[in-house]
Amino acid sequence: MSTQALHLISSMATRKLLDELAAQYTGATGQSVSCSAAGGVDVAKRVRAGEYTDVVVLADNVIDKLIAEGHLLMGSRVDVVRSGVAVAVPATDPVPDLSSEESVRLAVLAAPTISYSTGPSGVYLEQLFTRWGIFETVKPRIVVPPPGVPVGSLVADGRVALGFQQLSELLGIEGLVVAGPLPPAIQTITVFSGAVSAQSRTPAAAAALLAQLGAPATAAVKQRHGMDGA
Repeated sequence: MSTQALHLISSMATRKLLDELAAQYTGATGQSVSCSAAGGVDVAKRVRAGEYTDVVVLADNVIDKLIAEGHLLMGSRVDVVRSGVAVAVPATDPVPDLSSEESVRLAVLAAPTISYSTGPSGVYLEQLFTRWGIFETVKPRIVVPPPGVPVGSLVADGRVALGFQQLSELLGIEGLVVAGPLPPAIQTITVFSGAVSAQSRTPAAAAALLAQLGAPATAAVKQRHGMDGA
C-alpha cells in the first residue's frame, strides 16, 4: 500500500462505477484513491500532455495506443468492463420500438433531434447510419453534446428526442426513459481497460488497484451500473 493517494482518470462512461469500486478498495485496504473523469478524447490528450496520474481507464484501443506511445506501462493493461449502447428518450415521449435493426433505423429517421457521444459509440453510430444510407439525411438533426455534457442530460431536458450512449451513463438520470439497448444485430460493445501511467511514482500500488478493478468479484457492482465484467 502506498502512503499517498493514487490518482485515477477515466472517461465518463465508467465514472460512477470506478468511484464506487475505488471507495470499496479504500475501505478494504486503506489505500486512498482520487478519481476524476472527462470525455475520453480529452483524457487521452491530457495523458499525452503529461498530466500526472497513476492509472488511466479508457476504451481498450485508446489504452493500447497510449501504451505504444510510451505514456502507459507496457504489460500493465487490465480489461475492466464491457459496456453496450442504449437508447433514451424524454420521459414525456412515447418509447420507440427497438426490437430489430429496421425498427431502430425507422426510429432514427423519425426523430427530430438525435445525439450521441463523441467517443467510440458515436464513431460506430455514424458508421452505422452511413451503412444504412441515412447519415446525410439525419446529419442536420444531430446535436453534438458540449464537452463534459452527457447525452442523457440533453435528452432529459428535452433538447434531444433520441439519445444514444453507454447504458451506464443513462442510468439514474431523471427526466428520461431508457428505451432499451441496441438489438444484438447492431449492438456495439466497448471494452474499457486500464493501465499504469509511465509517470506513476507508485506503479506497484497502481497495478494492485487495477487488478482489483478487473477482478471477477466486482461483477455484481458492474452489472448494477449497466455493464459486465471484462
